[in-house]
Amino acid sequence: MEDKMSFLDICGGRLALQRRYYSPSCREFCLSSPRLSLRLLTAVTCTVWLAAYGLFTLCENSMILSAAIFVTLLGLLGYLHFVKIDQETLLIIDSLGIQMTSSYASGKESTTFIEMGKVKDVIINEAIYMKVIYYLCILLKDPVEPHGISQVVPVFQSAKPRLDCLIEVYRSCQEILAYQKATSTSP
Repeated sequence: MEDKMSFLDICGGRLALQRRYYSPSCREFCLSSPRLSLRLLTAVTCTVWLAAYGLFTLCENSMILSAAIFVTLLGLLGYLHFVKIDQETLLIIDSLGIQMTSSYASGKESTTFIEMGKVKDVIINEAIYMKVIYYLCILLKDPVEPHGISQVVPVFQSAKPRLDCLIEVYRSCQEILAYQKATSTSP
């Protein structure tokens, strides 16, 4: 089963949450942010090139124009490959673990996998950054102390969804964690 919902990020931008239910013990959440704005890209490029042209008219050195074109292209490629994340995916399988994938605008993907045996809980935490913002995070068990937490792993770091979106993902994660605990304790 699959459904799509529309939400906002903490800055008011549009986000699309796609939920896929594979089984009672396996769910996937894909949070997509808008593609790169052609209007913004054109504005930044024109600003850099106009500034370079202004320097060129003062200095009459053609290297300034060449450098502006080169810097603009390298900046755009760097932004698309290392910064602009189009989609973040959270796949949770009760018997296996949690996989987080970030898909960049250039096509590059970054994946992190956490074994279910290391997961203590999935929670919604809050932070104060000029205002209160909420984020979903995974608490990892401390191998030394059974009741302790060794690490906090934030989820959907790039998209920064609002609380209503996080609650949707949180409830599903808690259902799977409860299902996992119920199946692991029953004979």
